[in-house]
Amino acid sequence: MEAAAGNEGGNEAPDASPLDGITVLDFSQFLAGPSCALRLGDLGARVIKVERPDGGDASRSLFLAETAFDQDSALFHAINRGKQSYTADLKQEGDLAAVKALIARTDVLIHNFRPGIMDRLGLGWDQVSALNPRLIYAGVSGYGPEGPWRDRPGQDLLVQSLSGIAWLSGDAGGAPVPAGLSITDMMAGAQLCQGILALLVRRGVTGKGGRVDVSLIETAIDLQFEHLSVYLNRAGAMPARSDVANGNVYLAAPYGIYATADGYLALAMTPVDRLGAVIDLPALADFPADRWFPDRDAIKALIRDHLATRATADWLALLEPAGIWAAPVLDWPALIAEPAFAALHATQQVRSPDGAALTLTRCPIRVDGAILTSPRAAPRLGADRASIDQELGQ
Repeated sequence: MEAAAGNEGGNEAPDASPLDGITVLDFSQFLAGPSCALRLGDLGARVIKVERPDGGDASRSLFLAETAFDQDSALFHAINRGKQSYTADLKQEGDLAAVKALIARTDVLIHNFRPGIMDRLGLGWDQVSALNPRLIYAGVSGYGPEGPWRDRPGQDLLVQSLSGIAWLSGDAGGAPVPAGLSITDMMAGAQLCQGILALLVRRGVTGKGGRVDVSLIETAIDLQFEHLSVYLNRAGAMPARSDVANGNVYLAAPYGIYATADGYLALAMTPVDRLGAVIDLPALADFPADRWFPDRDAIKALIRDHLATRATADWLALLEPAGIWAAPVLDWPALIAEPAFAALHATQQVRSPDGAALTLTRCPIRVDGAILTSPRAAPRLGADRASIDQELGQ
């Protein structure tokens, strides 16, 4: 891990990355586990990706036709940049012994096998903690170790649907709308990373390792803590989605996204009467503050019809100087064209062994004021097994 050269504002690289000297074995594939390992790598850990020899992580070939780079998909590189690849068939005695030798010298093990599989392979918590009492053992599953959903497929869209997240989005008269991103996968990876870091701190005090487990469904439930906590303490009264510009089931008008003459405009929390004065919509003054939630659909309908008469930029020219919380709804080309995007230095280039370049996002964390970047693309399948075996004397 390196600090980006030429950081704005004179920020210098930290003396050492926070996780220098930490080795992580990443047995996981797809998104939740690998994204956790990626973040640990961004913070300086050495991450060794343990993959099956036949094809490796399935995300190597996901969307490959559309985004091929250095033999694998750009998606695979986005989630696995900077890692090393160690191929092993865990059902073969020799490979399993080699992996156990690696575990004995590592700090963190991450896996996302279904409950019980690591135990059957001989790599369960009880088995590997005997090999390495200082090991941090981290697992991510779809639905946890127990219960009737235990063996369901741990897939993001299914978890969004089961957890209530998809129901929260979309207008009242329409169908539920899932997030356009794999939010439960990515949040589970973030939660797992927090647990690993906490156990590394505890190990620094006690010298002992530990086990941390997260699941997509528990992550999805926690992600809704704000709204679900209200529901749980209102005698089970379900909130209602807005008929118009639904943005948050518990927030009053004008909260939501509205069409303008040439695009879309987001309005956040703001006094309705103040908004009416700024955009010249006097009818909003007829609604007292105690009616901004009960009458939100009527208020939003007035706002919707009024905002459709002018361009987004025209409305922003009125709203922003007045301190009204508003923003245009940007697609990616518009976002990337913004000077604010350039000021963030939000992307980085990684390079394959033959020097080809791929543009990816970077770690969003700054350490000692410095931006962290990783110049190496994801590893080719099995590229590092020989050198790692040599380290182990095998």
